[in-house]
Formats: sequence, C-alpha cells, structure tokens
Amino acid sequence: MRTRPLKVALLGCGVVGSEVTRIMTTHADDLAQRVGAPVELAGIAVRRPDRVREGVPAELITTDATALVKRGDIDVVIEVIGGIEPARNLITTAFEHGASVVSANKALLAQDGAALHAAAEQHGADLYYEAAVAGAIPLVRPLRESLAGDKVNRVLGIVNGTTNFILDKMDSSGAGYSEALDEATALGYAEADPTADVEGFDAAAKAAILAGIAFHTRVRLDDVYREGMTEVTAADFASAKQMGCTIKLLAICERAADGQSVTARVHPAMIPLSHPLASVREAYNAVFIEAEAAGQLMFYGPGAGGSPTASAVLGDLVAVCRNKLAEATGPGESAYTRLPVSPMGDVVTRYHISLDVADKPGVLAQVATVFAEHGVSIDTVRQTGKDGEASLVVVTHRAADAALSATVDKLRGLETVRGVASIMRVEGE
Repeated sequence: MRTRPLKVALLGCGVVGSEVTRIMTTHADDLAQRVGAPVELAGIAVRRPDRVREGVPAELITTDATALVKRGDIDVVIEVIGGIEPARNLITTAFEHGASVVSANKALLAQDGAALHAAAEQHGADLYYEAAVAGAIPLVRPLRESLAGDKVNRVLGIVNGTTNFILDKMDSSGAGYSEALDEATALGYAEADPTADVEGFDAAAKAAILAGIAFHTRVRLDDVYREGMTEVTAADFASAKQMGCTIKLLAICERAADGQSVTARVHPAMIPLSHPLASVREAYNAVFIEAEAAGQLMFYGPGAGGSPTASAVLGDLVAVCRNKLAEATGPGESAYTRLPVSPMGDVVTRYHISLDVADKPGVLAQVATVFAEHGVSIDTVRQTGKDGEASLVVVTHRAADAALSATVDKLRGLETVRGVASIMRVEGE
C-alpha cells in the first residue's frame, strides 16, 4: 500500500457533509484498504465557521473555499454545497488545479453537466455524481457502466422522497394534500419551502441526468417537461382506486419507438397496483429501467438523508481515489447519439379525465364527438349524476399529448361542460 495519503477537500458541511466527515474519520482504515492508500481529509470549506459541528475537526474548517480547491496537494474535491454558484466555479477551479471531483449537485449537473464533463476531460480529471440522483441507490454507475453495452429504452422512477411520502399518505389515509404536506413537514421530510419538491423541480433535474446517461445524449433541465403534484386531490385517488391504480409523481425518460429522439418528463400519474413502483411507500425512491438485453430492472432504497447520500459520496470517492492511484480516469460523458429531445406534445400515453357536466341527454355524445374529432380513442366512460349535475370520467387509449390538450380545450368550450375537474396520465401498463 502506498504510504502518502490522497488528500480530500470537502465543500460544505451540512447534514451530508458532516456524515461524510464522520465516515471518513471512523472508517479511515477500511477506506485505506479499499483504495490502496490512506485517504486524508485535508480541509472543509463552510460559510458559517462558528456553527457547532459535532465530530468535525475544528482545525480543518475554512471559509475560503477557493483557496482550498487551489491547493496543489488536493487530489479529490467533494462538493455538497448545492446550487449553481459558487459550486460551478469551485468545481472548474478544482479541475484546473489537478483535482478530481465528487458531487451531489443535481441542479448544477442538470444545467451544466456537458460543460463540467468537458472541463474534467480537458484536465484529465474525474467527475462522479452517484449521490446526485436517488441518494444511496446505486443508479448512475449501473447506467454508466453495467448497462453500457445494452440499449436502454425507458427509465421510469420515483426520485423524490418528499412527494412520495405526501402521495402515500393521501392514498393510505384519505388525507388532503395540505394535511399530508403538514405531516411531511413535521417529520422533516419536507422543507419549510417545499416548492422544489412538490412542483417537480428536484425530480426534473434528476430526470435530465438519468436521460442523458441512459440514452447517451445531452439532456438539460430545460428539456424536461415538469408538472407538480399540488393539484392532486382525494377525488383523484378515489378514481385511481376504482381503476386498480394509485398515484405517484414519476420521472419518465423514454426513447422514441423509431429510436430517433427521446423525451424526459416529470408529472403525477396513475399506475396499476400490480406495477412494482405502486408498492413504494413513504419517503423511499425506486427506479424501473427497461433495456433490450437486460430486460426490466428495478433499483429501490432511501433516496435522501445524510447517511444514504454520504454512502453514495463515499462510493464515488473510493472509485476516484483508485483511479488516481492508477493514473487513469473513469467514464466521462457519453453523448455520441446526439438525439433531439422531443416536446411533451409528442409523448404518447393514456389519460384519465374527469369532467363536471350537465346531467341531461346528449352530453355523453357531445363529449365523445370532441374526442373523435381530435383522434383520441375512448377506452372506458363512467358517469354519475344527481340534481342536474353529473360527473363524467373518461379513460382514453394511448394518444399524443398534443391531441389530448386540444381535446380538453375544445371540451372547456362546450356549454354542457361545467368544468374539467382533473386530467391525469396513466403510466406503467
């Protein structure tokens, strides 16, 4: 074993950074054996140096992150501060000064992954980011390496624990959205401002990363269609149960049937109770992958939290350190297919539409005519009515999203349609 230690700089020492520090300290001997050389934490950059951090050596704390990554003796930089800046500048500076990088920064990777990969390649460094998607679940490396010889056609997953907890509570207890969100906040699953989670921004960033890796093409955050889950109601869950389904916020990345384009989207959807993702409860994550040779694969586990995320960070650290000793680098960006990302309007799937209509003869015929005019085939219809009001639930066969949108716009203009109560896609069949 080499005696000179590999030196690591840590950027950020919050929940994840503190746990990374603890594991590196308490398992130093094991890490050394796995890497083939001692791995030494050489500095920790923070914004608030006076904050009490139990178990974190005070002598390693600094507020000058730039000076830390510019040190010529740093072999690996671990970035867990999040956000776009200063993270982007610090990572590129680390590359320029000979360090490889392990990051958990999904937002930055989804926005500027291509530029970061190019900078890493230019300076002969590694960029690893298993922790950016689905916490402790091994997902990025299997896509980048284990399935590198296969053709992935679809990635379907629950990649945000907060939203899954909320939807699971709505499903199991009959609670409304606000009530379930309050419980998630009280238990620490939801942030004080839950917008990034419940509006789908977090999941969209992860979808961009997964699509890029799975399809060997560049997918940015702006390419991902995003729809939050704040409008999901108890009535939606009641309708889902009548169909033998539940509701999940899904990240869906697909290769087009002709193989000439890809799509990436995040939105709530009904999925059959028979689908493996339907049984994913509480704040857990799960990702379902469909590949030509491997078939169907599912990855499941805790998708967030200090310890699970730190586990993914340390796994990357070991891999990067081994590469350093071998004077080699691991897999970089693979974007050779250069497939375009199609708009949401091109996506083909099934839909569940709930309409409030007048309870009188001829309404169903009018509604059916609008669907037919736009080429959207109806699978089932369910109607209930009382005192001149009626609820009409239509489930379609597979149709293009653009055709469905045009159908709904026309339905809203009918005098007999009082309102469109909900529109939800049906996936996983």
